[in-house]
Amino acid sequence: MKKKVDVVVIGAGSAGLAALRQVEKTTDRFVLVNAGPLGTTCARVGCMPSKALIHVANEFHRSRSFSGLGISGAERILCNIPQVMNHVRRLRDHFAGGMVEATRRLAGENLVDGRAVILGADCVRVNGVEYRTSKIIIATGSRPIIQNSWREFSERILTSDNIFEQEDFPKRVAVIGLGTIGLELGQALSRLGIEIHGFTRGETIGGLSDPEVNRAALEAIGSEFPIHVQTEAKVEKDLEGIRIHFGKESLIVDKILAAIGVEPNLQDLGLENLGIPLRGDGLPPFDPNTMQVADLPIFIAGDVNGENPVLHEALDEGFIAGLNSGFDVPKGFCRRTPLKIVFSDPQIAVVGQSFEQLKGVNCVVGEANFKGQSRARIEGRNRGILHIFVDAEAMRLLGAEMAVPAGEHLAHLLALAIQQRMTAPEMLAMPFYHPAVEEGLRSALRDAMDKLPSAPSSRELSLCESCPEEPLA
Repeated sequence: MKKKVDVVVIGAGSAGLAALRQVEKTTDRFVLVNAGPLGTTCARVGCMPSKALIHVANEFHRSRSFSGLGISGAERILCNIPQVMNHVRRLRDHFAGGMVEATRRLAGENLVDGRAVILGADCVRVNGVEYRTSKIIIATGSRPIIQNSWREFSERILTSDNIFEQEDFPKRVAVIGLGTIGLELGQALSRLGIEIHGFTRGETIGGLSDPEVNRAALEAIGSEFPIHVQTEAKVEKDLEGIRIHFGKESLIVDKILAAIGVEPNLQDLGLENLGIPLRGDGLPPFDPNTMQVADLPIFIAGDVNGENPVLHEALDEGFIAGLNSGFDVPKGFCRRTPLKIVFSDPQIAVVGQSFEQLKGVNCVVGEANFKGQSRARIEGRNRGILHIFVDAEAMRLLGAEMAVPAGEHLAHLLALAIQQRMTAPEMLAMPFYHPAVEEGLRSALRDAMDKLPSAPSSRELSLCESCPEEPLA
């Protein structure tokens, strides 16, 4: 059977739905093809259930410090992990269910449950039906990477895809990979009472590249569970569970949380039928400003393209792909300031250009050490540092890395400032309320100003032109 449509959207995740919202503005001759459960990765197995688990873990962890605040009885508070996981799943089902309803409402009768195979730049086969189409949008998402050598004990492997289905957790878990998923879930499980051991091949954790910020993150998070950096963890079966070899040492755990990254869902998609050379990673070449694949009427958006596997980037890419599917000539769009946040404690964030990306650039580093930050000290979370990177000549903010309390809020402020091309003096002219953790940003800005070779000597408050009074310094 053959059918003619204007657009085929492959994948009903965040990127696919964002694309479809734009497609529907120009045509009702489309199909949304999806293999597997609806509900988006974020809602089912990503952002939402992980934050629910982290919230419970942080609340329980906080109760351990109550005695020092003069609150007695906290030592009798117990954590019932099966009930915790039921709570997490209830919230997960709420968010995922809402996305399922939104998907069905958006696609209507044009939603097709099946696996798509691209036969060419203008043809997609699903369930034996060939859809001749003017445009194709690929948004098939990604999946956790599991090393082949681990598959023999797959029943002991946890990933972001199955961890929230666990009724309970064993006593000992090794977290292999300390990016966003490994840090967030590893620390949460540790705070719920699970014995955690973290391993990473690299020197840094959480996507950081600034050595000093990374040291602060390792010191803070490593005080809660052992973290082994620059370590190759070799895994083998043991009568008592799984034995992890690292260097000359080894230990036994009951399960592994595999958090070594994700890979695009490209299997059996038919990209080889597009008639263009594929990259070494199996992906086609594409323009990140238009999302167009080579010069074909095909667009690729979201985690599947391997660029920035985070929700807001997937939404933007889906928007661009969907909009461009309605144009004869695709349009290029400016992308937002890069923003990555890890919801660990302290929170890790990288905003704009990273330390690594700015090597060789003439910039100064403004630092705020949160050990003495007043609000953070009051709340007992005074640890970590913030580094901001400021152009030495233009004084414009270029980027930041941090491992600090309330990092998510500071990161948003900095992302807004960087996107608006603000300078350090302009940011210092903005209001900072006291006492607030955000005052740490002002400390970093002042430190950067002291290091700028040609920084103005003017006060943070500008003179009022309507009256003769001079403001306070």
